[in-house]
Amino acid sequence: MSTDSQIEHIEALVYLHSELDHKGPGDSDFSRNILRNLSTVLPKPRIADLGCGSGASALLLAQYYQSTVKAVDFSSVFIDELQARAKQAGLAPLITPICDDMANLDWPEGSVDLLWSEGAAYNLGFEQALQTWRPLISKGGTAVISELSWFTDNPPEAAIAYWQTAYPLMGSETENMTQADRSGFSVVSTHRLPSQVWWDNYYGPLRERMQQIKITPVTQSVIREIEEEMNLFEQFSDSYGYMFYVLRVP
Repeated sequence: MSTDSQIEHIEALVYLHSELDHKGPGDSDFSRNILRNLSTVLPKPRIADLGCGSGASALLLAQYYQSTVKAVDFSSVFIDELQARAKQAGLAPLITPICDDMANLDWPEGSVDLLWSEGAAYNLGFEQALQTWRPLISKGGTAVISELSWFTDNPPEAAIAYWQTAYPLMGSETENMTQADRSGFSVVSTHRLPSQVWWDNYYGPLRERMQQIKITPVTQSVIREIEEEMNLFEQFSDSYGYMFYVLRVP
């Protein structure tokens, strides 16, 4: 794919996902349950949400802790949505929106107590993301990162074939825990996101959005890719999905 084609592809993906509360699989109640069990997090932590989209997690974190959240995303469209949503929720003073590359953040070492990232680490690869973000987190600090993971040692051939092209770095829960350990974290817990959440909060709204937008050759191509992904998940959601890794810096 040429550079121009890649840009058009990314722009089409952003357009398709604009106005959606969740830019990927996630659930507020599921996240709150994880937060309730984070005994090591300070009462007023310094928080960063990397790959924040339009702020589903950033707003939840700000409200939960009543603490400032640095919310980072590469898309100015999503950042604008975040600012509007923060203002509407009365949380704008607690949200610091940052349109930037989460792989190259010029922040002081140890300046984050709670790093949160849902469905974004794959852009770097899970282990590379962990190694890149690890210096930002304070000693004793926590990272909560969701990553597409295999749930079985013997996934179906069709699923393997698809993800070897779409995300060849995808690992199992055990492999990802090993990568976390290599990257300087201790694994506190793991939490599997229920497959129904994908449909309720992400695929369902996205499918409605795909029926409403203006179709161009580029958006049509992206829609076909998403529909293929949806069909695969419908068949094999017991074999893979998002795992939330709760990690601590010793």
